Amino acid sequence: MKKYLGKILIIVLPVIAALILLYPTWNASSLEELEKAAKQKAAKTDNSEDSLAIMDDFYRIHGEELANAKKNRLKLGLDLRGGMYVTMEVDIVKLIQESAVTESIDDIFNEVIDKTIKDQTESEDAVIDIFLRNFRDIATPKGKTLLNYFETSDYKNVSEDAIIEKLQTNADQAIDQAQEVIRRRIDQYGVSEPNINKSGARRIVLELPGVQNRDEMMALLQTTARLEFNLVRNNEVIVKAFAKIDKHLSNLEKMKKGIEIEEEITDTTAVDSTMVAVNDTNKVLDTASQDTGVALADTSADTTKKDPNNPYEGLSEEEAGKRYREDHPFTSLFVTYYYYGTDENRQVQQFGYIGNDIPDGEYSFRIPKESIDKFNILLNRPDIKNFLPIDISINIDAKPDRQAIKRNVEIYDFYALKKEPELTGEVITDARATFDPTTNAPVVSMQMNYDGAESWGRITGANLKKRIAIVLDDRVYSAPVVQNKITGGSSQISGMANAEEAHLLEIVLKSGALKAPVTIIEERVVGPSLGEDSIRSGLWASIGAIILVILFMLMYYQTAGSVADIAVIINVLLILSVLAALGGTLTLPGIAGIILTMGMAVDANVLIFERVREELAKGRSMRSAIDEGFAKAMRAILDSNITTFLAGVVLYYFGSGPIQGFALTLIIGIIGTLFTAIIISKSIIELFISGNRTMSFGESKKLKPVTSGGKK
Repeated sequence: MKKYLGKILIIVLPVIAALILLYPTWNASSLEELEKAAKQKAAKTDNSEDSLAIMDDFYRIHGEELANAKKNRLKLGLDLRGGMYVTMEVDIVKLIQESAVTESIDDIFNEVIDKTIKDQTESEDAVIDIFLRNFRDIATPKGKTLLNYFETSDYKNVSEDAIIEKLQTNADQAIDQAQEVIRRRIDQYGVSEPNINKSGARRIVLELPGVQNRDEMMALLQTTARLEFNLVRNNEVIVKAFAKIDKHLSNLEKMKKGIEIEEEITDTTAVDSTMVAVNDTNKVLDTASQDTGVALADTSADTTKKDPNNPYEGLSEEEAGKRYREDHPFTSLFVTYYYYGTDENRQVQQFGYIGNDIPDGEYSFRIPKESIDKFNILLNRPDIKNFLPIDISINIDAKPDRQAIKRNVEIYDFYALKKEPELTGEVITDARATFDPTTNAPVVSMQMNYDGAESWGRITGANLKKRIAIVLDDRVYSAPVVQNKITGGSSQISGMANAEEAHLLEIVLKSGALKAPVTIIEERVVGPSLGEDSIRSGLWASIGAIILVILFMLMYYQTAGSVADIAVIINVLLILSVLAALGGTLTLPGIAGIILTMGMAVDANVLIFERVREELAKGRSMRSAIDEGFAKAMRAILDSNITTFLAGVVLYYFGSGPIQGFALTLIIGIIGTLFTAIIISKSIIELFISGNRTMSFGESKKLKPVTSGGKK
């Protein structure tokens, strides 16, 4: 047995590896069925709270497993799953027009622009290159230069090269800005596994599986991004409002159960400086204060003394937690912190909504990702809105806390913001990610126009030591503290974790003044029924191909044919598993690639088996014939597969969409074919003929008699 262990492992290990890689695909499909059943059950409930509780239970039990399975499963393309396909184009010509000095635009410049608009529809060249080419042909002979129409921000380098570099940079960043805004909106919409990629120099291609509401998605994509600067109002007023919401929700629950309710809060509420950590959210956020930049106060209570303000004293931790959540159904979703002390010795203390008074001052709030959906549902309820100040909105961070994410926990800050923005993104003329020369920390510098500079100076001067949030599409990207009055329209934002985060904020700031509109040039919806038909057709085609191949090989090559059939099945498993491991997408053309690969895999075995039959006809022994057959067929197999592989590489590199799907499965399949047809097939055959057994390669091959001099 030890003698053949290596060959057994060569056969078994690839199969085991393929099944392991494909397990998430099977698991995701099973969990999605459970999720679908949970949603149907939730839809039948009478109220949103019960519906939310059902989904909460599902995601608490299966949420993490489902997310991991979806992440690692074999993805299906739109032609198999159904959804929406959109191609968007960034209007770089508009960017060029808006970059020019308005007063300098004349008929010559407009002629260049008109020619550029016409040429870009007939060329795949970068629009900036087309514009510069037309400018040289039309404007330059008339004595015009780029300096006649454009300005540079660097007055030390006033040249055409500097203008070209600026135009090129703006054009490159315009598509990044558009892609970032679109990605954020798609994520907020809740599309599962979207593909959002740049195509060429000015296009963005979106594949949105599962999306069927065309009008809603088109409205989402075509809405202009709104960038705002809002004052942060994380003060005692909002904390009191949160406490009132707690009391209101708690009383509603008690009324359902027929329990006598307490009076709802009017002025003061519940926050005591010796907060008792009794809720699950606190356990999730026990490290949340590590990134606040201030020292934590000692909140340990003296358990030897009776605390009259703590209604949970004497209860077990489990019972206290249960009671606390019943009394605080809203604020137990997040954790509240209170800041106190001087600027030089500022400290933060965690608060629990128990006690009788709320001190004036600044607060902060942190919420785990799994609580956000319930939090938003509650905030959108009309009865809850009545407790919130009419001029305040609640906005969540666009990104999770960078320290907590290292511990695989997603925690977000949220803010109470003044609804009316102090300033909007239209005033921003430029933003640039750079490094502070004194600290070498990543920062973002931004420039405003004249009106914006005046307003910004007034706003910052009136809000020293206060926070102003930078908000895009209702998500907070930064909330820096105003250190001093900022005049001249030039300011700097610090506090980024790394250069990538600074670059993202640069894109966000510039997108508020995005001068390059994005237009939809192609869109189509693939219905789920068409996707199901494609899957069904693809499966039947694959099954039919496999059956025909298996029958032919068994009938023609008999026992050896069964070996080829086993190798083909293993090859298909390997293709699907490698595709899943690479994060690839299976499309209908991809299935065609798999079927083609099956034919090529069988072709390799046919070449080998025919050579073996020839060697057997010459009178060689079984083992010798097999060795010679594999050796002599190798060159022909390599020639045919390598040429096809190179064709697949060319298709993948220069193709797009369906063509790439076909090419990818073909490339993977060819590599798998060489492995299964040569190595696995030979290992199976050698195991079969061990112990002097023989193997049938079909009807004996008759060699033609050798002739000499043209005579027999």
